[in-house]
Amino acid sequence: MSKRTTVKLTETSCKGAPANAKLWDSEVKGFALFTGKTTKTFYFQKDVHGKTTRVKIGNFPEVSAGIARGEAIQLAAEHATGVAAKKLRAKRIPTLEDATTAYLARPKLRSEHNKDSVQRQVHNHLKDWLKKPLDEITKDMCVKAHARIAPNGQRAANHVLKSFRSIYNHARRVHDLPECPTMAIEWFPELPSQQIIDDLDDWRDAVSALENPVHTAYYRFLLFTGLRFDEARSLRWDQVHDDHLHLPMTKNGRAFDLPLFDLHHEVLKPMRQFHSEYVFPGTRHAVHLKSPARIAWSAHTHRRTFATIATTEAELLEETVGRLLNHTPASVTGAHYIVVDHQKLRKPMGQVVEAFKRMDLI
Repeated sequence: MSKRTTVKLTETSCKGAPANAKLWDSEVKGFALFTGKTTKTFYFQKDVHGKTTRVKIGNFPEVSAGIARGEAIQLAAEHATGVAAKKLRAKRIPTLEDATTAYLARPKLRSEHNKDSVQRQVHNHLKDWLKKPLDEITKDMCVKAHARIAPNGQRAANHVLKSFRSIYNHARRVHDLPECPTMAIEWFPELPSQQIIDDLDDWRDAVSALENPVHTAYYRFLLFTGLRFDEARSLRWDQVHDDHLHLPMTKNGRAFDLPLFDLHHEVLKPMRQFHSEYVFPGTRHAVHLKSPARIAWSAHTHRRTFATIATTEAELLEETVGRLLNHTPASVTGAHYIVVDHQKLRKPMGQVVEAFKRMDLI
């Protein structure tokens, strides 16, 4: 026999819902999640003149809690009359907080790092908007928020409001919302950085002088693979194989395999002494490396340097370098028709490795 529980139906409460239970939303009357042994289904239930009508909204997690809530509110509004109907219709537009939850739970997932970044941007810079329905966030508010964040960095101001734009436009797919108010923003120009490691001898000396061997190995691995900052620092040993490493989820939302050579394994060998699940372990308070010691070159500067050496020293074509960096090809043919696995990338990666060996960087 199923248990009936009243709780606000959120992504968290739905994920943790037990089997064979009925969870009724504490805010929207008639909105419920019924669970079986393996399925979780959203319903809207209404009693009219003693007759119970139940409408299936969809299965969780294919349908997020935020989207299901919006559908339930709409169904409730259709059944209500007078003042009650007006109040329910007012609830149909999600708040920024609910819209953010729905956006982050969408089926087309990005990496955890990307999702965490979006959530931090909203909660750190737009926290005064979280409880506001999206249709109450105006153009003037967006322009002022953009200007307010700018002293922390113009790039940061652009990124925060562009994240808001993505969340808003995602909500527009199922809610009756006007055009996104960020249309009033004059975006700051974002020129791509041209910084690379100009003097690799200085880099070698700086990295070798680091007191923590984990940080030394981390920076070497960054340069010799071209990995992104978060991909490298959160790398696990079960992702490292003899001839390649496997990243099950990356920034662009897909898996990626990169060939490995003896040079890479030589860099990683000292890390095995720590017996951690992660290749680059953190302190006792962090399972993996969080904040490597600062040096003169950023993590992304290492990535740009890898790409530059692959082009100038290994003489690879730009498209091939893009494949090694796991960039999404710009053309339809490249993105949808050309399939390149790590075996096909082995020869070009070998050419890059040979270029690094000639530079005597370890």
